[in-house]
Amino acid sequence: MDIRFDGKVALVTGAAQGIGQAIARALASSGARVFVADIDREKLQAFAAGDGMTPLVLDLADRKTCHDAVGAVKAGAGRLDILVNAAGGVRGQVGGAVEDVTESGWRAIFEANVDGAMWLSQAAAPLMRQGGGGRIVNIASGAGLRPSLTGIQAYTAAKHALVGLTKQLSQDLGPSSITCNAVAPGFVRSNPATERQWQSYGPEGQARLISSIHTRRLGTAEDIAHAVLFFASDKAGWVSGQILSVDGGRS
Repeated sequence: MDIRFDGKVALVTGAAQGIGQAIARALASSGARVFVADIDREKLQAFAAGDGMTPLVLDLADRKTCHDAVGAVKAGAGRLDILVNAAGGVRGQVGGAVEDVTESGWRAIFEANVDGAMWLSQAAAPLMRQGGGGRIVNIASGAGLRPSLTGIQAYTAAKHALVGLTKQLSQDLGPSSITCNAVAPGFVRSNPATERQWQSYGPEGQARLISSIHTRRLGTAEDIAHAVLFFASDKAGWVSGQILSVDGGRS
């Protein structure tokens, strides 16, 4: 299947590392003009400069900043066809007892994984309508479908919330030819947090995890990017409200 995005404009969050970077590169290599966003200014700008993309530094917890980012895309490109909400993660947290969850820790994970996706989708929808439609793709997680390997209650709850938001946006925006889908990755060693998680399992735990995957290998950021390209393409014009597990069969 030949998927091209010539003449299309995309905004990808979480592009300072890992899955977000892989998605941005895949879109750009397929012809899209790509704007990339992250809170990590230094890493984001280095990536954008090296790959010829436009960087937008933003805090996903701030609604105005998210709206301003979409405004910057409009000012720079005049349109927005594809929004990929790839930012998220555990914000440096580790699993623990329910009794030890703090309000600030809970909120930080929801801000990163849910709030930004909502505010950016909210801002993107009118611009996509003006262009005749668009694609919103959220990066959820296997933790949005079942308990998380991380053991972090807020992460599991936030990714479940993102799955619900995906389905609601599909219903709300579908009449405007805007589809909304989500990719739910399995375990991918794509950033420092997932690398720490992987190392914490030790050799025996690592072997157990791999043996639970039908394909007997971990995924890569590129595996996730390939699924995003389909959802973002014209080939998926009648696919909306779907959650695609990309996990080697573990689900």
